[in-house]
Parts: sequence; structure tokens; C-alpha cells
Amino acid sequence: MESAKKGAEQQGHEVDVIDLEADGFDPVMHSADLIGFLKHKAQDDQAIDYIERVKLADHLILVFPIWWELMPAMMKGFIDKVIFPGETFDYTKDGTGMTSLLTNLKSTTIMTTMNTPKALYRWVFGDAIQRALIRGTFRKMGLKQVKWLSCNMVKKSSDAKRQQWLAQAEKIGAQA
Repeated sequence: MESAKKGAEQQGHEVDVIDLEADGFDPVMHSADLIGFLKHKAQDDQAIDYIERVKLADHLILVFPIWWELMPAMMKGFIDKVIFPGETFDYTKDGTGMTSLLTNLKSTTIMTTMNTPKALYRWVFGDAIQRALIRGTFRKMGLKQVKWLSCNMVKKSSDAKRQQWLAQAEKIGAQA
């Protein structure tokens, strides 16, 4: 995350970092949140703040580890509470599709770390991030420019490989 932030700031971009853990974010969809989802009105004050900040973004970068082939609960809760109907997306009139309300957003990048080899992750474990987050969330709501930087086999990676990933992250930030 720091490398992407550095790249963006070096190009004069304003960077707004949301640190879910530091913020004490509650990822649980409580009954009030579920009712709000049905009524298209977010209930969680912190999620409302995040929604407003995401609406201002022209590039969204999500950074998280992959645990047990999925995103951690904190990130899933962020998606559940911030990618919210009536706020960041809406349903089409016939109810069969979605459309983004993130009018400023030009692109989204997902940066992940994992210890599973990428081919194994894709072919054996089903490529859950691609299916659930990239296609099942962002592309489903109409966002076309979605990229994924997967830093895999982290435990066995060399320092040179890690530096390469950091350079890629910085470049992504600079292009934001």
C-alpha cells in the first residue's frame, strides 16, 4: 500500500487511505445494515463516511492478503457495507443488472498477497477473487477498468521478486 501511495503522491495525486483495522471498522452486517440494504440506505456511520470517500475517488486500490483462498472478513465487510445499493451502485429498471453510481471512478486495482501458487489458486481453488470480487462485484456493477496485482508464493519469494512487486505497486499508484 505504501508503494502505491508513494507513486500516486509523486505524480501529484491526492491520496485518501482507508485503514479498516486502524479505524476499528466493524465488518459485520447487523440487522439494521441488512434492513438498510433492502431500503437502499446505509445505516453504519463509518460505512457512510467510507461511501462518501469512495464516491470522490477516481481510482480505487484495495490491498489485502488472501486467507483460505478468499479475502479476509474485514475486506468482505467493507465490500458488503460500502458497495451498497442506492449509494455506489443501483439495479437496472428490469432488475436483471447493475449500474455503477461511482461517476468519478476511472479504474480499480486489487493488490493481494498469498502463499498459494497462482496456477493452483486458479485451477484447483477456483480463482475466488476473480470470480467474486472482480467479475461478481466490480464488473457486475459496470466497472470496466479492473486490474489485479497478485503477489503469490510470498513466503518463498526472493527479495528481488518482492522489490519487483513494490515497483509494480508504485507504478500502479503513479498511473492512478
